[in-house]
Amino acid sequence: MCKKKNLNISEDSNLESEMSDSDVSMSNDSESEETSEVEVEVENTTQETVDEEEEPEDEVISAIKRECERKNDHPPMIQCDDFVTDISFHPFNDLLAVATIVGDVLFYEYSQEGNSLKCTLELHTKACRDIEFNHDGNILFSTSKDKSIMLNDTNTQELIRFYDNAHDEPIYCLTVIDENLFATGDDDGLIKLWDLRQNGDTPIYKTRKNEDYISDMVTNESHQFLLCSSGDGSLTTIDLTKRCIFMQSDEINDELTCLGLFRSETKLLAGSTKGKLYFYNWNEFGFHSDAFPGTKAAINALIPITENIVVTASEDGNLRATYLFPHRHLGVVGQHDMSVENLDICNNGTFIASTGHNNEIKFWNIQYFETVEKVNHKINKNERKKEMNKNLPSSKIKDTSDFFSDLA
Repeated sequence: MCKKKNLNISEDSNLESEMSDSDVSMSNDSESEETSEVEVEVENTTQETVDEEEEPEDEVISAIKRECERKNDHPPMIQCDDFVTDISFHPFNDLLAVATIVGDVLFYEYSQEGNSLKCTLELHTKACRDIEFNHDGNILFSTSKDKSIMLNDTNTQELIRFYDNAHDEPIYCLTVIDENLFATGDDDGLIKLWDLRQNGDTPIYKTRKNEDYISDMVTNESHQFLLCSSGDGSLTTIDLTKRCIFMQSDEINDELTCLGLFRSETKLLAGSTKGKLYFYNWNEFGFHSDAFPGTKAAINALIPITENIVVTASEDGNLRATYLFPHRHLGVVGQHDMSVENLDICNNGTFIASTGHNNEIKFWNIQYFETVEKVNHKINKNERKKEMNKNLPSSKIKDTSDFFSDLA
């Protein structure tokens, strides 16, 4: 009986198993049908998507996408914690020195892929106003509102030489002349010439012909003259060989802020607080030979790009390119939200860097200037104003006419 009972239980189990298998089979068939319906719907949706993608994209949207997808052809912006007072590119390496209002100098290694802070030198007790590498890049010169001059080894970051209280007034600018000589100018118009071969902290020459701050200094390749611009609107020229004043120019009703040499050093160009460019013939520094108006915003800095092209940094936040002889504004190279204070060009001439009042350093690719053909004619005032505001390829803003030029 027990066996029979067990047998019946086994048969019931087999029956339940068969019924279960049958239910599973029916369920699978049902799920299969539902899956087939879903697959059909997916295929239909996919086909509709393909059909939609095959439709031509709106041309305006395409133009916008092309602008968004443009690859950067320059290093990214550097945002500093403190106000930037000056910048200087290393003459051979991809290194940028940055001076700040707290007296520090930061060294950045730059590339199109990104920038990296290499080191920070805490040098001066007050604002570091001017920095410049020597000709081989092994020494960084720095001057400060604290009236001192420092020379640091760029490889070891060690202090090489220190001139304490080099001027009685805060030092405004500095320029390296050769491997031994450099010059400084202060807020009171005093110019000093220094020789590294001399012991102590006594200059080899000094003069004060200006009644206001010395804003900039440049020299020619032969180191014949040292040209010094001033806030009093005059230009002081020092004969470096004889160590004496060669010429003092007449004062103009404008502050001279920056200097540059052009046309194989046959022309000197000076920027001013009224936005004008003043031209001086070589060896004729008594009075400017020509003046070219720009915007009314002050020109804070300028940098020669070619023998005939200069880029100026303006108080209105724009960097503008100007062609010289004949004089023509080429357009806006780039822009900052606030006044542009400093400019420099990198070792291979591909980029320029500029600093704004909001502690930012921007890079601009200027290689397209190599293709600029000679300008052969002058234009009227209305055309000049239009060209002055035209955005060039490096600009962060693209002209509307250029943006839609390929949509016609």
